[in-house]
Amino acid sequence: MRAMILAAGRGERMRPLTDRLPKPMLPVGGKPLIVWHLERLAAAGIRDVVINHAWLGHEIERALGDGADFGVRIRYSPEGTALETAGGIAQALPLLGPTPFLVISGDIWCDWDVATAPALAARLPADSAWLLMVDNPAHHPTGDFVLEPDGRVHDHGEPRLTYSGFGVYHPSLFAGIAPGTTAKLAPLLRQAMEQDTVRGARHTGRWTDVGTPQRLADLDALLAARPV
Repeated sequence: MRAMILAAGRGERMRPLTDRLPKPMLPVGGKPLIVWHLERLAAAGIRDVVINHAWLGHEIERALGDGADFGVRIRYSPEGTALETAGGIAQALPLLGPTPFLVISGDIWCDWDVATAPALAARLPADSAWLLMVDNPAHHPTGDFVLEPDGRVHDHGEPRLTYSGFGVYHPSLFAGIAPGTTAKLAPLLRQAMEQDTVRGARHTGRWTDVGTPQRLADLDALLAARPV
């Protein structure tokens, strides 16, 4: 299967760190955040990777090249202006192919085993998605969606969990978004939930949304104290 790493955001809350580097290139635990993803994908045998970029995208291409140094094959999906998550995925569909693919937010650190993704993709029907959910962090206490015991994910009720930034998607889910269109992911997922085509699971391991300099520093200290 193929994977896409989302790396097009400006990272406003991370300034001034992101004035010179895209957020996924910020170092944590001795290597850029995005390299953690690349190494885990390679170890899982997922070697075809698409990376979208907008802000300082040339820095991502300069540092990662064709991916050979990390055991993967990288193709890039440049965006003149960031197209948001769903828009960025739709723009990259020609590179991702006709079968379900894994999507990873480039500003997330997580120890979920991506080697489970191919089996999830193999049984994912058209127009559907599978989401990895996590407990709500302090900065997002209300969560995003409800995960039922049978794995169904929907938008109504309690308790709610937070979408981790890891998901497996069928390309047909994005067929209605024209290339170059700015589109957020959450409204698209809510439409799919109304059709009962979204499933998921809860991850109880380590997960960090590296959205502020303090969270980056906290994660760096954690990885230094408890190496992975």
